[in-house]
Amino acid sequence: MATTPTAANAIEPKPMTLRVKPGFAWHDVLAKAQQVAPEAFADAGHFLNLIEGNWGTPGNPRSIASPIDGSLIGKLPMIDLPAGLHAVRAAAAEGKAWAKVPLEERKARVRATVNDMRTHRELLAQLLMWEIGKPWHLALADADRCIEGVAWYVDNIDGMIADRTPLGLISNIASWNYPLSVLQHAVLVQVLCGNASIAKAPTDGGGTALAVSMAIARRHGLPVSFVSGSGGTLSDALVRNEHVDCLSFVGGRSNGRDVASALVDTGKRHMLEMEGVNAYGIWEFSQWDLLAKQLKKGFEYGKQRCTAYPRFVVQRSLLPKFLDMYLAVVKSVRFGHPVLVANDNDPLPQYEFGPMINAKKVEELKSLWSEAIGGGGVPLYQGELDHRALLPGQDISAYFAPAALLNIPRSCKLYFNEPFGPLDLIVTVDRIEELVAEMNVSNGNLVSSLATDDEPLANRLQSEIRAFKFGHNVVRSRGDREELFGGLGQSWKGCFVGGSLLARSLTRGDHDDKLPGVFPTGTRLA
Repeated sequence: MATTPTAANAIEPKPMTLRVKPGFAWHDVLAKAQQVAPEAFADAGHFLNLIEGNWGTPGNPRSIASPIDGSLIGKLPMIDLPAGLHAVRAAAAEGKAWAKVPLEERKARVRATVNDMRTHRELLAQLLMWEIGKPWHLALADADRCIEGVAWYVDNIDGMIADRTPLGLISNIASWNYPLSVLQHAVLVQVLCGNASIAKAPTDGGGTALAVSMAIARRHGLPVSFVSGSGGTLSDALVRNEHVDCLSFVGGRSNGRDVASALVDTGKRHMLEMEGVNAYGIWEFSQWDLLAKQLKKGFEYGKQRCTAYPRFVVQRSLLPKFLDMYLAVVKSVRFGHPVLVANDNDPLPQYEFGPMINAKKVEELKSLWSEAIGGGGVPLYQGELDHRALLPGQDISAYFAPAALLNIPRSCKLYFNEPFGPLDLIVTVDRIEELVAEMNVSNGNLVSSLATDDEPLANRLQSEIRAFKFGHNVVRSRGDREELFGGLGQSWKGCFVGGSLLARSLTRGDHDDKLPGVFPTGTRLA
């Protein structure tokens, strides 16, 4: 009988000499963060709220545990609604003054912020490792995408916002998986365009890295505010508030629906990025080595990404060849404690991922697996934790080995929902119509791809597959800088973003009614 992937059926522990790489222990990383941005931290070592230009307001602190080993690494300074309302009013007042600052001065201050963040990029990456479990190379990539992305906007912003005026105050609520390259990037582009910005710390992680980044921005005179609290508590402050002129949201579909409902009668500009079950279809295809490379890279950060592909829709006659390729890939995926080395001078491991964001996420994945197996789904692969990549006796509750299922019942939750983790579903089909239907189960995706040797077929199906970005024999990603990004159906609501379109979405000018998104019509990037 198939069992849920757990530590109980993992490989037996073996003698090991792994240790935390010197300089990468949490107490060392936190000490460096406090040296760089002492104003952002309380005496106890946890970060504070940034309200009305001042760091303080400890709120009702909630303990934060690292997904790496369960150790306590700080406290989240949760504020109540009155404090949130005060923060928004103060931020809006700052926005009025900031809107009068000449563009050249705004560019200089944002450029100085980016330069300081570049100086401290390794510290920011170390913070991300402990806060959200990213391996070293992926944490560095998150920091670099923020830094270099904002630098690109500084160099190109003049023509994007010529003869346009700022919106006012932009409110930001984003998930934990890309604190810098999504949330901090958004904040810095917003202020570059002449707006004030307020951001909520992701509840599940990334707050310390963001606090350091926000402190750097504040030192250079940027009108940024940073608060912590539950989404339900702060909704009236950050979503419908009369002082908020635009909302940027990244998160799950359920919360996104609530936010969209709250905005429906306000006319407030918004960008709501929500989940969708991104699918990769395989039909009349033979380039297996090419697909294998794409699938291996797709396991980065344990598929805890809005553009990950957790669903594969495979022509039944190709299933044997697909499985021959796929199983070799999934067996080669490496994961474990991201800051352990055998010798002090060894480089950090190049894992595809470390832990999931927390133990709750692991329990969700186990529940999806168990329901599918109980309903008659076929378990194709069930990975195991390798204790040689972990410390003896450490908390492993946030670790989950890759797993895959075949042809589960449509009654299962996994059939229609994004797992947001390394749990793949493979569906077999016999007709093109089935292929399209199974790729569209979530009524709109951010990205989807079709692997086929038949280029005319790919061109024909592109318009039928409900994804904002479509790939033929390639995977698609969020993209940044000049590349347009959004979603279709239930995966996105509001203005699409990227390059000049992002800058226009954050400013006012002529012909704003023609902005793609819900203002008023949509488009899609092929």
